[in-house]
Amino acid sequence: MKRNSGSLVLVIVFLSVFFLAPSMCAQTAKIEFAAGTPEDHDLQLITNEPDAAKKLAMYQDFVQKYSSNPAAVTYGDWQISQAYQTTGDLNKALDFGDKALAGDPRNLDILVSQGSIAQQAKNNAKLMDYATKGGAVCNSIEKQPKPEGMTDEDFKKQLADDKSAAQNGCTFLESAGFNAIASENDAKARMAYIEAYSAAFPASTFQDQVSNYAMYTLGPGQLNDQARLFSYGEKTLVANPNSLPALLLLAGAYVDDPKPGGVAKAITYSQKAITVANADAPGADKSRKISAGAAHSIVGYAYLKQDKTTVAIPELKSAAALLKGQDDSQYSVTLYRLGFAYAKLNKINEARDILTEAVKIPGPAQSMSQDLLTKVNAARAKGK
Repeated sequence: MKRNSGSLVLVIVFLSVFFLAPSMCAQTAKIEFAAGTPEDHDLQLITNEPDAAKKLAMYQDFVQKYSSNPAAVTYGDWQISQAYQTTGDLNKALDFGDKALAGDPRNLDILVSQGSIAQQAKNNAKLMDYATKGGAVCNSIEKQPKPEGMTDEDFKKQLADDKSAAQNGCTFLESAGFNAIASENDAKARMAYIEAYSAAFPASTFQDQVSNYAMYTLGPGQLNDQARLFSYGEKTLVANPNSLPALLLLAGAYVDDPKPGGVAKAITYSQKAITVANADAPGADKSRKISAGAAHSIVGYAYLKQDKTTVAIPELKSAAALLKGQDDSQYSVTLYRLGFAYAKLNKINEARDILTEAVKIPGPAQSMSQDLLTKVNAARAKGK
């Protein structure tokens, strides 16, 4: 007898270390209680029991009765966990779910179930633990070796099927993990989550937001830990060399690093970001244009710090063209830098035109632009 998977199932989908060879542990497998076995018979009785309290007791008896059967114990503990979740006893739900995970640590279904319970309990530490373990399972699917004797075409189909089967669970854990980061108020805990999440989901759709949280968390007013900022960015690039957020994170940090070589590194990372963003490509979206604009702005700023004012101006003009109407904050900073560059070269009229526009843009450089414009106007008046 077989039944479709659900809260009361006889066919259980496992990512199992018990029933699969180690080289195949990333592959989705089905484990069945064969029809007519004692386990099958008892599970039918539990399925047919309408009373929730009696059903819970029956699952507890089931686990004890089949304690020598790892699959039965894991499944029973998982069902007990879900039963406690239904009653609202989330602590017991987490406890029994953890017992189920101890039986099969790579079971994506149980990780998703536990993530849901932890999210409901507002337990960010538990939620991040399940999310990152799930991320490891999701990433391992593509990395599994081809079984001996299997054709390339069949293996390709198997990978596609495995990824399709895991997609919903992986998407949930990726989103839930990001929510844990976003809702965490403690800076130290938040950064620990960010580092764990970035390793588990190196190509996350929330990559930009996670990098922003990392910059905020490691910056002034929070942890103020520049060394850790560099470490986070470098680790991210090891996992994903074309990560635009990481490239911009490191470029922005290195350009203000007082240590020798920092400015040069900022230029290198920015130029790589410009290449990756490819803002001139047909169909380049807003985020890619903003990323390229920010990178050009950092290159221009770096050249200014190296007293290469003449070559800084084309970079800053490119940045301004990309950022205008897209990101007022970065556009404001870029206009200030461009106005400063023109003023430094004593191109007063150009500086005045740029700064006149800059003071109209709300942003972090608005007041600095106003101060510089006042000085430029005074120099212009004096030169007449």
